Amino acid sequence: MAPKTKFNKENIIEAAFEIAKDKGLSAITARSVAKSLNSSVAPIYVNFETIENLIEAVIQRVFTLSNELMAKQKGLNIFDNIGNASLEFAKNYPVFFRELMMKPNKYMESYEIVEKTILKAMAEDESMHNWTVDERQRLLFKMRALQTGLSTMVANGHIPSWLNEEEVEELFMETGKELLLIQKIKRGENKQ
Repeated sequence: MAPKTKFNKENIIEAAFEIAKDKGLSAITARSVAKSLNSSVAPIYVNFETIENLIEAVIQRVFTLSNELMAKQKGLNIFDNIGNASLEFAKNYPVFFRELMMKPNKYMESYEIVEKTILKAMAEDESMHNWTVDERQRLLFKMRALQTGLSTMVANGHIPSWLNEEEVEELFMETGKELLLIQKIKRGENKQ
């Protein structure tokens, strides 16, 4: 008789991640993961007290991927980096994008926490350090609406056929720059 294959936490998380990547988080069950591993459910429950604990480990892996995408961006400013990372995430992981960004869920930090972090980074940007909190907040909301809308279109395959992937990124950057320019004009910084 062949020796039994042993599975560690990482093997189980990887199997659950692949299931969720294609079918969503609700598809992670002890049986679906066991089937993917070609094993019984025993290794899953040896490594994870509950399926919810396994799902949380998958979510942490998704957040790590998202952070890696953000870290590799080389845009001119925080908006470029967030936007490009979001578009790339939506393109590469559309099921995760839809589940985590388009549906209420307990896995995402509240927007206020994220907003505070980004507003702090904006305040440190030389071109925005003398802006009011309200001015930065309004611009951030406009940028977020643009980024979320375009990323949603990417994740759902709703990009018009006349736009290729590179043109989508260019359109995002162009519109983001226009929003920033409008805010500067409102402040009297770019009189034309």
